[in-house]
Amino acid sequence: MPRLPLLALPLAALLAGPALAQHAAAQLPGKSQAAAQTNRIVAVVNGEVVSRADVIGRARLFALNAGIAVAPETLDRLTPQVTRLLVDERLRLQEVQRRRIPVTDADVADAVSELEKRNNLPPGALRQQLAQVGVAPRVLYDQIRTQIGWARLIRQQLGPNAEPSQAEVEEAVRNAKARVGQPEFLVSEIFVPVDDPANEPQVRRFVEDVIGQLRRGTPFPIAATQFSQAQTALQGGDLGWVRKEEVDPEVASVLERMPPGAISNPIRVPGGYQIIALRQKRETGRDMATMISMRQAFFPFSGTLDPNNPTQQQRDQVEKAQRLAANARSCDAVEAAGRSGGAGERPIDPGLIRLETVNPPPLKALLAGLTPGKASQPILTPDGVIVMMVCSRDMRNLAEVTPEEVKQQILRDRIENLSRQLQRDLKRRAQIEMRH
Repeated sequence: MPRLPLLALPLAALLAGPALAQHAAAQLPGKSQAAAQTNRIVAVVNGEVVSRADVIGRARLFALNAGIAVAPETLDRLTPQVTRLLVDERLRLQEVQRRRIPVTDADVADAVSELEKRNNLPPGALRQQLAQVGVAPRVLYDQIRTQIGWARLIRQQLGPNAEPSQAEVEEAVRNAKARVGQPEFLVSEIFVPVDDPANEPQVRRFVEDVIGQLRRGTPFPIAATQFSQAQTALQGGDLGWVRKEEVDPEVASVLERMPPGAISNPIRVPGGYQIIALRQKRETGRDMATMISMRQAFFPFSGTLDPNNPTQQQRDQVEKAQRLAANARSCDAVEAAGRSGGAGERPIDPGLIRLETVNPPPLKALLAGLTPGKASQPILTPDGVIVMMVCSRDMRNLAEVTPEEVKQQILRDRIENLSRQLQRDLKRRAQIEMRH
Protein backbone atom coordinates (compact mmCIF):
# COMPACT_ATOMS: atom_id res chain seq x y z
CA MET A 1 0.00 0.00 0.00
CA PRO A 2 1.44 3.42 -0.88
CA ARG A 3 2.60 5.69 1.89
CA LEU A 4 0.01 8.34 2.71
CA PRO A 5 1.18 11.95 2.81
CA LEU A 6 1.91 13.13 6.33
CA LEU A 7 0.34 16.55 6.08
CA ALA A 8 -0.95 18.68 3.28
CA LEU A 9 -0.60 22.00 5.09
CA PRO A 10 0.79 24.60 2.64
CA LEU A 11 2.33 27.13 5.01
CA ALA A 12 3.57 29.54 2.36
CA ALA A 13 0.98 32.15 3.33
CA LEU A 14 1.99 31.96 6.97
CA LEU A 15 5.71 31.59 6.42
CA ALA A 16 6.36 33.95 3.54
CA GLY A 17 8.82 35.89 5.67
CA PRO A 18 9.28 38.18 8.65
CA ALA A 19 7.19 40.97 7.13
CA LEU A 20 4.07 38.81 7.03
CA ALA A 21 4.77 37.47 10.51
CA GLN A 22 5.08 40.99 11.86
CA HIS A 23 1.87 42.03 10.08
CA ALA A 24 -0.03 39.10 11.56
CA ALA A 25 1.38 39.68 15.03
CA ALA A 26 0.40 43.32 14.84
CA GLN A 27 -3.20 42.27 14.35
CA LEU A 28 -3.32 40.24 17.58
CA PRO A 29 -5.06 42.42 20.20
CA GLY A 30 -3.48 42.39 23.65
CA LYS A 31 -6.67 41.11 25.25
CA SER A 32 -6.82 38.22 22.79
CA GLN A 33 -3.20 37.36 23.61
CA ALA A 34 -4.12 37.16 27.28
CA ALA A 35 -7.29 35.18 26.61
CA ALA A 36 -5.25 32.52 24.81
CA GLN A 37 -3.54 31.66 28.09
CA THR A 38 -6.73 30.59 29.84
CA ASN A 39 -7.17 26.90 30.57
CA ARG A 40 -10.94 26.99 30.92
CA ILE A 41 -12.37 23.56 30.01
CA VAL A 42 -14.62 23.59 26.93
CA ALA A 43 -15.01 19.82 26.45
CA VAL A 44 -14.15 16.54 28.15
CA VAL A 45 -13.55 13.60 25.78
CA ASN A 46 -13.47 10.19 27.49
CA GLY A 47 -11.99 11.93 30.53
CA GLU A 48 -9.47 14.05 28.58
CA VAL A 49 -9.78 17.82 28.62
CA VAL A 50 -10.00 20.19 25.65
CA SER A 51 -9.24 23.68 26.94
CA ARG A 52 -10.12 27.15 25.71
CA ALA A 53 -6.39 27.62 25.03
CA ASP A 54 -6.44 24.58 22.71
CA VAL A 55 -9.35 26.03 20.76
CA ILE A 56 -7.85 29.51 20.45
CA GLY A 57 -4.49 28.08 19.38
CA ARG A 58 -6.04 26.11 16.53
CA ALA A 59 -8.31 29.02 15.51
CA ARG A 60 -5.27 31.29 15.37
CA LEU A 61 -3.34 28.78 13.30
CA PHE A 62 -6.15 28.75 10.74
CA ALA A 63 -6.68 32.51 10.80
CA LEU A 64 -2.98 33.25 10.39
CA ASN A 65 -2.67 30.76 7.52
CA ALA A 66 -5.71 32.34 5.89
CA GLY A 67 -4.25 35.83 6.34
CA ILE A 68 -7.22 37.14 8.34
CA ALA A 69 -7.08 39.25 11.47
CA VAL A 70 -7.30 37.33 14.73
CA ALA A 71 -9.90 39.67 16.19
CA PRO A 72 -12.19 38.57 19.05
CA GLU A 73 -15.19 38.26 16.69
CA THR A 74 -13.15 35.98 14.39
CA LEU A 75 -12.32 33.69 17.31
CA ASP A 76 -15.97 33.68 18.39
CA ARG A 77 -17.09 32.58 14.90
CA LEU A 78 -14.49 29.84 14.69
CA THR A 79 -14.84 28.54 18.26
CA PRO A 80 -17.82 26.12 17.91
CA GLN A 81 -16.46 24.32 14.85
CA VAL A 82 -12.87 24.31 16.08
CA THR A 83 -14.08 22.78 19.34
CA ARG A 84 -15.87 19.97 17.49
CA LEU A 85 -12.82 19.47 15.28
CA LEU A 86 -10.55 19.12 18.31
CA VAL A 87 -13.01 16.69 19.92
CA ASP A 88 -12.88 14.54 16.77
CA GLU A 89 -9.08 14.72 16.69
CA ARG A 90 -8.89 13.77 20.37
CA LEU A 91 -11.05 10.71 19.63
CA ARG A 92 -8.75 9.76 16.78
CA LEU A 93 -5.60 10.13 18.86
CA GLN A 94 -7.12 8.15 21.73
CA GLU A 95 -7.94 5.31 19.33
CA VAL A 96 -4.42 5.42 17.89
CA GLN A 97 -3.01 5.14 21.40
CA ARG A 98 -5.49 2.42 22.42
CA ARG A 99 -4.36 0.29 19.47
CA ARG A 100 -0.72 0.99 20.38
CA ILE A 101 0.10 2.44 16.99
CA PRO A 102 3.43 4.21 17.51
CA VAL A 103 3.87 7.85 16.50
CA THR A 104 7.22 8.96 17.81
CA ASP A 105 8.61 12.44 18.32
CA ALA A 106 11.01 11.56 15.50
CA ASP A 107 8.02 10.95 13.18
CA VAL A 108 6.65 14.40 14.02
CA ALA A 109 10.09 15.96 13.61
CA ASP A 110 10.45 14.35 10.19
CA ALA A 111 7.07 15.78 9.14
CA VAL A 112 8.06 19.24 10.40
CA SER A 113 11.35 18.97 8.50
CA GLU A 114 9.41 18.01 5.38
CA LEU A 115 7.21 21.09 5.78
CA GLU A 116 10.23 23.32 6.20
CA LYS A 117 11.87 21.94 3.06
CA ARG A 118 8.62 22.35 1.10
CA ASN A 119 8.48 25.99 2.16
CA ASN A 120 12.22 26.68 1.63
CA LEU A 121 12.85 27.25 5.35
CA PRO A 122 16.01 26.41 7.27
CA PRO A 123 15.77 23.83 10.09
CA GLY A 124 14.03 25.27 13.14
CA ALA A 125 12.45 28.19 11.29
CA LEU A 126 8.93 26.77 11.45
CA ARG A 127 8.91 26.63 15.24
CA GLN A 128 10.42 30.09 15.47
CA GLN A 129 7.91 31.70 13.10
CA LEU A 130 4.90 30.07 14.73
CA ALA A 131 6.04 31.41 18.10
CA GLN A 132 6.63 34.81 16.50
CA VAL A 133 2.94 35.17 15.63
CA GLY A 134 1.61 33.86 18.92
CA VAL A 135 0.87 30.23 17.98
CA ALA A 136 2.42 27.62 20.29
CA PRO A 137 4.33 25.13 18.10
CA ARG A 138 2.59 22.20 19.86
CA VAL A 139 -0.70 23.30 18.19
CA LEU A 140 0.72 22.26 14.82
CA TYR A 141 2.71 19.33 16.25
CA ASP A 142 -0.43 17.84 17.84
CA GLN A 143 -2.27 18.06 14.54
CA ILE A 144 0.61 16.37 12.71
CA ARG A 145 0.82 13.60 15.32
CA THR A 146 -2.89 12.84 15.00
CA GLN A 147 -2.79 12.80 11.19
CA ILE A 148 0.19 10.44 11.08
CA GLY A 149 -1.37 8.08 13.62
CA TRP A 150 -4.80 8.06 11.97
CA ALA A 151 -3.28 7.33 8.55
CA ARG A 152 -1.36 4.39 10.04
CA LEU A 153 -4.48 3.13 11.81
CA ILE A 154 -6.47 3.20 8.54
CA ARG A 155 -3.70 1.33 6.74
CA GLN A 156 -3.64 -1.26 9.51
CA GLN A 157 -7.42 -1.68 9.44
CA LEU A 158 -7.55 -2.09 5.67
CA GLY A 159 -5.09 -4.98 5.88
CA PRO A 160 -5.35 -7.34 2.89
CA ASN A 161 -8.12 -5.15 1.39
CA ALA A 162 -5.65 -2.33 0.90
CA GLU A 163 -4.44 -3.66 -2.44
CA PRO A 164 -7.15 -3.90 -5.13
CA SER A 165 -7.10 -7.22 -6.97
CA GLN A 166 -6.06 -7.47 -10.60
CA ALA A 167 -9.63 -8.36 -11.53
CA GLU A 168 -10.99 -5.23 -9.79
CA VAL A 169 -8.50 -3.01 -11.58
CA GLU A 170 -9.21 -4.56 -14.98
CA GLU A 171 -12.96 -4.17 -14.52
CA ALA A 172 -12.55 -0.52 -13.51
CA VAL A 173 -10.36 0.15 -16.57
CA ARG A 174 -13.01 -1.43 -18.85
CA ASN A 175 -15.71 0.69 -17.23
CA ALA A 176 -13.62 3.84 -17.66
CA LYS A 177 -13.10 3.14 -21.36
CA ALA A 178 -16.84 2.64 -21.79
CA ARG A 179 -17.43 6.14 -20.40
CA VAL A 180 -15.15 7.98 -22.83
CA GLY A 181 -16.69 11.31 -23.80
CA GLN A 182 -18.77 11.77 -20.64
CA PRO A 183 -18.12 14.87 -18.47
CA GLU A 184 -15.50 14.68 -15.73
CA PHE A 185 -14.66 17.19 -13.00
CA LEU A 186 -11.44 18.05 -11.13
CA VAL A 187 -12.67 18.76 -7.61
CA SER A 188 -11.47 19.80 -4.17
CA GLU A 189 -13.69 19.28 -1.13
CA ILE A 190 -14.18 20.28 2.48
CA PHE A 191 -16.49 18.04 4.52
CA VAL A 192 -17.87 19.31 7.83
CA PRO A 193 -19.96 16.74 9.75
CA VAL A 194 -23.26 17.40 11.52
CA ASP A 195 -23.18 14.99 14.45
CA ASP A 196 -26.13 16.46 16.34
CA PRO A 197 -29.18 17.90 14.51
CA ALA A 198 -29.43 20.55 17.24
CA ASN A 199 -26.05 21.94 16.10
CA GLU A 200 -26.93 22.13 12.40
CA PRO A 201 -27.63 25.90 12.26
CA GLN A 202 -24.31 26.57 13.98
CA VAL A 203 -22.43 24.23 11.63
CA ARG A 204 -24.01 25.84 8.58
CA ARG A 205 -23.01 29.32 9.75
CA PHE A 206 -19.45 28.10 10.19
CA VAL A 207 -19.45 26.54 6.70
CA GLU A 208 -20.70 29.83 5.26
CA ASP A 209 -17.88 31.65 7.07
CA VAL A 210 -15.31 29.31 5.51
CA ILE A 211 -16.83 29.83 2.05
CA GLY A 212 -16.62 33.58 2.57
CA GLN A 213 -12.91 33.30 3.38
CA LEU A 214 -12.30 31.06 0.37
CA ARG A 215 -13.99 33.55 -1.95
CA ARG A 216 -11.85 36.32 -0.47
CA GLY A 217 -8.70 34.44 -1.40
CA THR A 218 -7.86 31.94 1.34
CA PRO A 219 -6.15 28.99 -0.43
CA PHE A 220 -8.49 25.99 -0.50
CA PRO A 221 -5.82 23.50 0.69
CA ILE A 222 -5.25 25.54 3.87
CA ALA A 223 -8.95 25.56 4.78
CA ALA A 224 -9.32 21.88 3.87
CA THR A 225 -6.32 20.82 5.96
CA GLN A 226 -7.54 22.74 8.97
CA PHE A 227 -11.27 21.99 8.92
CA SER A 228 -12.25 19.18 6.56
CA GLN A 229 -13.12 15.89 8.25
CA ALA A 230 -12.77 13.96 4.98
CA GLN A 231 -9.63 11.88 4.59
CA THR A 232 -8.80 14.09 1.58
CA ALA A 233 -7.82 16.77 4.11
CA LEU A 234 -4.42 15.04 4.09
CA GLN A 235 -4.09 16.13 0.45
CA GLY A 236 -5.47 19.63 0.96
CA GLY A 237 -8.98 18.51 -0.03
CA ASP A 238 -7.96 17.19 -3.46
CA LEU A 239 -10.62 14.74 -4.63
CA GLY A 240 -9.07 14.32 -8.08
CA TRP A 241 -11.03 13.75 -11.29
CA VAL A 242 -14.55 12.46 -10.61
CA ARG A 243 -17.71 11.77 -12.58
CA LYS A 244 -21.16 12.72 -11.34
CA GLU A 245 -21.99 9.07 -10.53
CA GLU A 246 -19.06 8.97 -8.08
CA VAL A 247 -20.28 11.80 -5.82
CA ASP A 248 -23.46 12.47 -3.85
CA PRO A 249 -26.41 13.41 -6.11
CA GLU A 250 -26.58 16.86 -4.48
CA VAL A 251 -22.92 17.47 -5.30
CA ALA A 252 -23.33 16.17 -8.86
CA SER A 253 -26.20 18.58 -9.47
CA VAL A 254 -24.06 21.53 -8.36
CA LEU A 255 -20.98 20.42 -10.33
CA GLU A 256 -22.93 20.32 -13.58
CA ARG A 257 -23.90 23.97 -13.17
CA MET A 258 -20.60 25.37 -11.80
CA PRO A 259 -18.02 27.13 -13.97
CA PRO A 260 -14.37 26.14 -13.46
CA GLY A 261 -12.75 28.20 -10.71
CA ALA A 262 -15.97 28.53 -8.69
CA ILE A 263 -16.58 27.60 -5.06
CA SER A 264 -19.98 26.18 -4.14
CA ASN A 265 -22.46 27.30 -1.52
CA PRO A 266 -22.95 24.82 1.37
CA ILE A 267 -24.16 21.47 0.02
CA ARG A 268 -26.11 19.29 2.45
CA VAL A 269 -25.04 15.67 2.04
CA PRO A 270 -25.53 12.61 4.23
CA GLY A 271 -23.64 13.24 7.47
CA GLY A 272 -22.93 16.93 7.06
CA TYR A 273 -22.01 19.70 4.62
CA GLN A 274 -19.64 19.74 1.68
CA ILE A 275 -17.91 22.72 0.10
CA ILE A 276 -16.81 22.02 -3.45
CA ALA A 277 -14.22 23.85 -5.57
CA LEU A 278 -14.36 23.01 -9.28
CA ARG A 279 -10.88 23.38 -10.76
CA GLN A 280 -11.38 22.00 -14.29
CA LYS A 281 -13.83 20.17 -16.55
CA ARG A 282 -13.07 17.71 -19.33
CA GLU A 283 -14.49 14.73 -21.19
CA THR A 284 -13.60 11.31 -19.80
CA GLY A 285 -10.71 9.87 -21.76
CA ARG A 286 -10.15 13.05 -23.80
CA ASP A 287 -7.72 15.71 -22.66
CA MET A 288 -5.05 16.31 -25.29
CA ALA A 289 -2.17 18.45 -24.08
CA THR A 290 1.21 19.64 -25.31
CA MET A 291 3.73 18.62 -22.63
CA ILE A 292 7.21 20.13 -22.62
CA SER A 293 10.32 19.69 -20.52
CA MET A 294 12.78 22.58 -20.39
CA ARG A 295 15.82 24.04 -18.67
CA GLN A 296 16.57 27.67 -17.86
CA ALA A 297 19.74 29.48 -16.81
CA PHE A 298 19.30 32.68 -14.82
CA PHE A 299 22.06 35.28 -14.52
CA PRO A 300 21.08 37.61 -11.65
CA PHE A 301 21.79 41.33 -11.53
CA SER A 302 23.30 42.80 -8.36
CA GLY A 303 20.72 45.62 -8.50
CA THR A 304 17.54 46.51 -10.37
CA LEU A 305 18.17 47.13 -14.06
CA ASP A 306 17.98 50.67 -15.45
CA PRO A 307 17.87 49.97 -19.21
CA ASN A 308 19.27 53.42 -19.95
CA ASN A 309 22.15 53.12 -17.51
CA PRO A 310 23.19 49.48 -16.95
CA THR A 311 26.03 48.73 -14.53
CA GLN A 312 29.16 46.88 -15.58
CA GLN A 313 27.99 43.79 -13.66
CA GLN A 314 24.71 43.84 -15.57
CA ARG A 315 26.51 44.17 -18.92
CA ASP A 316 28.76 41.24 -17.97
CA GLN A 317 25.74 39.06 -17.10
CA VAL A 318 24.07 39.90 -20.41
CA GLU A 319 27.25 38.94 -22.28
CA LYS A 320 27.34 35.58 -20.45
CA ALA A 321 23.74 34.95 -21.45
CA GLN A 322 24.47 35.88 -25.07
CA ARG A 323 27.41 33.45 -25.21
CA LEU A 324 25.24 30.68 -23.78
CA ALA A 325 22.42 31.39 -26.24
CA ALA A 326 24.87 31.25 -29.15
CA ASN A 327 26.81 28.16 -28.09
CA ALA A 328 24.46 25.88 -26.09
CA ARG A 329 23.53 22.76 -28.02
CA SER A 330 21.85 20.73 -25.28
CA CYS A 331 19.74 21.06 -22.15
CA ASP A 332 22.71 19.72 -20.17
CA ALA A 333 24.69 22.80 -21.21
CA VAL A 334 21.91 25.15 -20.11
CA GLU A 335 21.55 23.26 -16.83
CA ALA A 336 25.28 23.48 -16.14
CA ALA A 337 25.25 27.22 -16.87
CA GLY A 338 22.26 27.67 -14.60
CA ARG A 339 24.00 25.92 -11.71
CA SER A 340 27.13 28.00 -12.06
CA GLY A 341 25.20 31.24 -12.57
CA GLY A 342 23.09 31.10 -9.41
CA ALA A 343 19.48 30.24 -10.21
CA GLY A 344 18.02 31.92 -7.14
CA GLU A 345 14.28 31.27 -6.87
CA ARG A 346 13.96 30.31 -10.55
CA PRO A 347 14.13 26.52 -10.93
CA ILE A 348 16.64 25.30 -13.48
CA ASP A 349 14.37 22.33 -14.21
CA PRO A 350 10.72 23.30 -13.57
CA GLY A 351 9.54 19.78 -14.39
CA LEU A 352 7.02 18.69 -16.98
CA ILE A 353 4.86 21.64 -18.11
CA ARG A 354 1.52 21.72 -19.89
CA LEU A 355 2.08 24.38 -22.57
CA GLU A 356 -1.59 25.41 -22.75
CA THR A 357 -1.54 26.54 -19.10
CA VAL A 358 1.63 28.67 -19.26
CA ASN A 359 1.26 32.32 -18.28
CA PRO A 360 1.85 35.07 -19.23
CA PRO A 361 0.87 34.64 -22.92
CA PRO A 362 4.20 36.01 -24.27
CA LEU A 363 6.07 33.29 -22.36
CA LYS A 364 3.71 30.65 -23.74
CA ALA A 365 4.32 31.97 -27.27
CA LEU A 366 8.08 31.93 -26.71
CA LEU A 367 8.10 28.31 -25.50
CA ALA A 368 5.73 27.24 -28.30
CA GLY A 369 8.09 28.69 -30.89
CA LEU A 370 11.33 27.20 -29.56
CA THR A 371 12.75 24.22 -31.42
CA PRO A 372 13.82 21.51 -28.93
CA GLY A 373 17.57 21.72 -28.37
CA LYS A 374 17.83 25.36 -29.52
CA ALA A 375 18.39 28.05 -26.89
CA SER A 376 16.25 31.16 -26.70
CA GLN A 377 17.62 34.64 -27.11
CA PRO A 378 18.47 36.22 -23.72
CA ILE A 379 15.34 37.45 -21.94
CA LEU A 380 15.86 40.62 -19.89
CA THR A 381 14.04 41.06 -16.57
CA PRO A 382 14.52 43.80 -13.93
CA ASP A 383 16.54 41.42 -11.73
CA GLY A 384 18.48 39.37 -14.26
CA VAL A 385 18.66 37.73 -17.67
CA ILE A 386 17.33 34.28 -18.61
CA VAL A 387 18.17 31.76 -21.33
CA MET A 388 15.65 28.96 -21.92
CA MET A 389 15.76 25.74 -23.90
CA VAL A 390 12.95 23.27 -24.62
CA CYS A 391 14.26 19.73 -24.18
CA SER A 392 11.22 17.77 -25.42
CA ARG A 393 7.71 18.44 -26.68
CA ASP A 394 4.99 15.86 -27.25
CA MET A 395 1.21 15.51 -27.32
CA ARG A 396 -0.40 13.40 -24.61
CA ASN A 397 -3.89 12.39 -23.70
CA LEU A 398 -3.87 13.29 -20.00
CA ALA A 399 -7.30 11.77 -19.48
CA GLU A 400 -6.28 8.31 -20.67
CA VAL A 401 -6.85 6.04 -17.71
CA THR A 402 -4.04 3.77 -16.55
CA PRO A 403 -4.25 0.70 -14.31
CA GLU A 404 -2.12 2.46 -11.68
CA GLU A 405 -4.47 5.46 -11.56
CA VAL A 406 -7.48 3.16 -11.23
CA LYS A 407 -5.78 1.25 -8.42
CA GLN A 408 -5.05 4.50 -6.55
CA GLN A 409 -8.65 5.68 -6.93
CA ILE A 410 -10.05 2.41 -5.55
CA LEU A 411 -7.63 2.69 -2.65
CA ARG A 412 -8.59 6.33 -1.94
CA ASP A 413 -12.27 5.39 -1.88
CA ARG A 414 -11.62 2.57 0.60
CA ILE A 415 -9.53 4.82 2.83
CA GLU A 416 -12.19 7.54 2.87
CA ASN A 417 -15.09 5.17 3.56
CA LEU A 418 -13.23 3.41 6.36
CA SER A 419 -12.08 6.70 7.90
CA ARG A 420 -15.62 8.10 8.07
CA GLN A 421 -17.02 4.83 9.42
CA LEU A 422 -14.40 4.60 12.18
CA GLN A 423 -14.93 8.24 13.15
CA ARG A 424 -18.72 7.68 13.45
CA ASP A 425 -18.16 4.57 15.56
CA LEU A 426 -15.74 6.35 17.89
CA LYS A 427 -18.16 9.23 18.42
CA ARG A 428 -21.09 6.89 19.06
CA ARG A 429 -19.20 5.02 21.79
CA ALA A 430 -17.51 8.04 23.34
CA GLN A 431 -18.40 9.93 26.50
CA ILE A 432 -18.27 13.59 25.44
CA GLU A 433 -19.23 16.46 27.71
CA MET A 434 -19.41 19.88 26.05
CA ARG A 435 -19.11 22.85 28.41
CA HIS A 436 -20.11 26.41 27.57
